[in-house]
Formats: sequence, C-alpha cells, structure tokens
Amino acid sequence: MAHAPLSRRLSLEIHFTFRLRPETLYLTLNIIDRYVSRRIVYIKHYQLVGCAALWIAAKFEDAKERVPTVQDLVQICRDTYEESAFIQMEGHVLSTIQWTLGHPTAEAWLRLMCCGPCMEEPKVQHVARFLMEITLFYREFVKYPPSSIALASLTLAHFLCAKPRRVWEETEECLEVVELLDNRLAKHVNDLSETLIKKYSYAFYSKAATSVVQYYLQGGRFVRQTLPSLPVTPRRSSTYTLNTPTSCSTSVSDLSDDMPVTPSTPPFSSDHPFPSSHSSDDKENMNVSPSFEPAINKRRIESPADRYLPHDFVAFGRHALHNINNVSPRTAYVS
Repeated sequence: MAHAPLSRRLSLEIHFTFRLRPETLYLTLNIIDRYVSRRIVYIKHYQLVGCAALWIAAKFEDAKERVPTVQDLVQICRDTYEESAFIQMEGHVLSTIQWTLGHPTAEAWLRLMCCGPCMEEPKVQHVARFLMEITLFYREFVKYPPSSIALASLTLAHFLCAKPRRVWEETEECLEVVELLDNRLAKHVNDLSETLIKKYSYAFYSKAATSVVQYYLQGGRFVRQTLPSLPVTPRRSSTYTLNTPTSCSTSVSDLSDDMPVTPSTPPFSSDHPFPSSHSSDDKENMNVSPSFEPAINKRRIESPADRYLPHDFVAFGRHALHNINNVSPRTAYVS
C-alpha cells in the first residue's frame, strides 16, 4: 500500500474542500483499496485514481449538488489530466470492482453506536471521527472490520473525553484496535497527517485534534478497565464418577461392564411364605408344561355348535347381548 499516503491525503483534501459526507470518504478509500489490489497503478496515476474513486463515491453517497464536476477535478489536479481521463478512469475502476459499491463503513457503524438510548455528546463524536480517520493512513488497521474500528474509536474517545465507558461492549478485538491507536499516538503523534490535524482543529469539530494531540504530547496513555468478577456457576468435572457402595453379597458380575443378569426365583424352602413349584429357572425362559394351571380359573366357554355363524356365536357367548341379538341378520341367508 505504498500508494496510501498520497492518494489518501488527496482524497481527504478534496473531501474536506467540497464538504462531503463522512460516508463518502470511507467509501472512496474502500474503492481505492479494492482497485489497487487488482491493478498495478503507476505513481503518475495516483491522483487520477483517487479523484475517480472520490467521484464515484460522491455520486453514490452524497447530495447531488455537492458532487464535484469533471471541471472541478481537473482544476484540483492543476490540469495534470484531461477531462476524458477522469471519465475513462471512472469506467475502468467500476469494471475492476465489478460495480460493487455498497459497503458498511465505519462511519455508518459509529452513527448507530452514537444514537439510540445513549446519545453521545458532539465532542465525543468528533474525537471518535478523528481517531477513525487516523486508521485510514496505516496498514495495521486494514485487517479489522469497520464495526471494530468504530467501536474502538468510540471507546478511546470516551476515555480521552473523561466520559463513562461501556465496558460491557468492549470486545477483545476492539481493545486490540484501541491499543494500536494508543501506541501510534503515543509514539508517532508528530507523524500524523497535517491535513487531518488541520481539518479537526476547527471549532465546529470541537477542536478534537488539538485536545488529542496535547494529551499524548503530555505523555498520556490509555488505561484498560475491567468488569468486576461475577460468581461463576460450578461446573461438574468430566472425570467425576459416581461409585455405588457394594455389599457383601455383591457378585463379580455386578462389578463388570456386562449387562446385569435377570433375577431368578429363589429355591423353595419351608420358611418361604409363597412356595413355588419351580426352581431357579428363569421365568421369562420357562418351558410351560401341559399340566400347568393358572392361579385363577377362568370361566370356560363351550365350543359353539356347528350351526352358529360368528355373529351368532357372539350372541351365544355374551348373554348381556341376547336382548339385542335375538335374530341374526344372516340367519335367513344360512337357512
């Protein structure tokens, strides 16, 4: 990303000159990054690519009356390129990125975080935007998603403005970005873009750049804040085993992993109140002899006569139905 300092500074200057929306700046740099990741760009074309990307982003995100014209771009580049060059580059950039323009920018995420039940003060928002734009100039922030960039910038802005922080929202990835920003500002605050510092030194940006730079020039650093430890629900150990106490009558099979043996009937003894005619054979596998009699003698029903049909047999065997089965519906047919 050797192109980054020049093209980003140019895009930032044009964006500030035409008072474009913050989303336009982030979409511009997203288009530049995607374009240069697929094309080789010569140094002499840096300005042309940056202006074409800003032109595309402004048409997509901004108000129509704020979009710069081709003549404005030619004048900003001091007649380095002709008007046709911007039109050709616009088509080339769009075809390279396959006309994919929608992008969840860090500015969009910051707007969501600053609205809702916790409305942020203007100075906190301005400091957060200043910190977010710093991340646009350095490659160590490229790998982080826009949502983490926005949350980290807002977290550091809360700290720098001495405002209450939302510690429960600070993820590990967010704190990584905060530490990178904090180290960058603590060790290289003098290397920040002059254009960026000038932009956020005005009163309508709450002089965000001035307060941040002064804080780090005085040796200030970000301090982590952790939540108080909460009671943890005890967790059963995976090695825990429940041992059943054994007795003197425990057999070897009870201590093995095999299936338990089906209980068998104890042998007959005179002391047993319920004698059994069978020994220790398994009841489930017991061979029933023909002379076996059930405990309760059920009423035997005589075999029906040959002259009765199934329906008549029901009437014959169930006396309660005799009053409604006086005549079989099939008697006439049988006779």
